[in-house]
Amino acid sequence: MTAPSADYEKWVFDLDGTLIDVDPTYVQDVFRRVGDRIGYEFTDRQAEAVWHGLGGYRNDQLDAWGIDTDDFWTAFHDEEDPEARADATFLYDDAARVGDLDDPTVLVTHCQQYLTEPVLETLDIGDWFDAVVCCTEDTGWKPDPEPVHMALSAAGANGGAGVLVGDGPQDVGAAWNAGLDAAHVERHGHDRRGLCVVGDHRLERVDQLV
Repeated sequence: MTAPSADYEKWVFDLDGTLIDVDPTYVQDVFRRVGDRIGYEFTDRQAEAVWHGLGGYRNDQLDAWGIDTDDFWTAFHDEEDPEARADATFLYDDAARVGDLDDPTVLVTHCQQYLTEPVLETLDIGDWFDAVVCCTEDTGWKPDPEPVHMALSAAGANGGAGVLVGDGPQDVGAAWNAGLDAAHVERHGHDRRGLCVVGDHRLERVDQLV
């Protein structure tokens, strides 16, 4: 493990898989309904792989299974229910330290705004963040650094050393593209993920760094 740095003046966090996660039955139910819409029967293992980004970039996985990515994501976002998603979501115990940070702290997530807001409200963690950016086609998607720059700018945190903490290779890429250190939190193990994601910090828990 890499020793934590005491020098960070700003913090960027991913949401799903980094600070929070959901009950597996919710994931299975969503993928069953998505599969019904696009004519594809997902196994529980496939649903888990796409949800958690196991095996690499999600669109690459979908392409490998012969699934049109635009059709999939349209159905996926339509089938997710904000209230059900929030009710099925839990906060990782080790992520609680994020709420104690005094430095500018922002959230940059691929989770859409209509889902992110109820989750933050239900878990009562919205006030942890000085800015929240939910990625869209307009903002760009990680590893594009633009949503990271947007969040930090909104928080007035354009200068100083910073770190982005996330659970996927796209988070590491976004950190480096934005000129930040990258901290990868491995929640599933390298064998299960199918690859080793290497950042400036390799963590098993958020509170190893925060």
